[in-house]
Amino acid sequence: MTTALLIIDTQFDFCHPDGALFVPGADHDVARMAALIRQNTARIDHIVVTLDTHHLIDIAHPLFWHDAAGQHPAPFTRISAADVDAGQWVPLFAADRARQYVRELEADGQFDHFIWPEHCLVGSRGAALHDTLLNALNDWTRQRSRDYVAVQKGLHPLSEHFGIFRAQVPDPTIPETHLNTALIADLERFDRVLLMGEAKSHCVANSLKQILDFAPGLVSKVIAITDCMSDVAGLGHLADSIYAEARERGVRFMMSAEV
Repeated sequence: MTTALLIIDTQFDFCHPDGALFVPGADHDVARMAALIRQNTARIDHIVVTLDTHHLIDIAHPLFWHDAAGQHPAPFTRISAADVDAGQWVPLFAADRARQYVRELEADGQFDHFIWPEHCLVGSRGAALHDTLLNALNDWTRQRSRDYVAVQKGLHPLSEHFGIFRAQVPDPTIPETHLNTALIADLERFDRVLLMGEAKSHCVANSLKQILDFAPGLVSKVIAITDCMSDVAGLGHLADSIYAEARERGVRFMMSAEV
């Protein structure tokens, strides 16, 4: 039986207590991920890690928006289409596209638009893999003579990119926002795909949702490793329906020790 790992956004800003958007529990998740890799080196045939990567000017960062007084929204502010239409929050960049984006998010039933702390900035320490995971990946590479694969997401500043396979709202003119069919095909080569990473409530959940929606051939292969993911504090409920649907459709859920 062949096994691939899909490790979502296990980066400094999410997984270290000093990170810009630390997910409580992620530091312990990383330790369990590293242990899983070391204990199953010979049984792991392929590893894909994803890297959330943003510019400072990003539709989900405070700098992109202001109110009538010129103040930027605080991190963890929700911005609705009604807020934008009422002028409560005004985009400072690509205004027409930004307004359309928020409307399309809501029309498609996606997560509400949300402002995050500036995080995983391109080239920054925060965008790098957590050292604990990186060391385990490098040891796996040395022992198996094969490299892990790193896939960036989030560099297009006019669309959030929670799930690894597609931006929340793809832009027809920006290929990297479209469905990543090459990644889907890569993972479909394996009998099992172990899914883990950060955050359970957002990027892991949306990656799983995109598998359910766009990669039916992967659904029966996916195993979510429940003790290798944690929620953004107070927001775990946002993904409840995604995980419920996944269970109904046959996605398996395991602890890392059960692998």
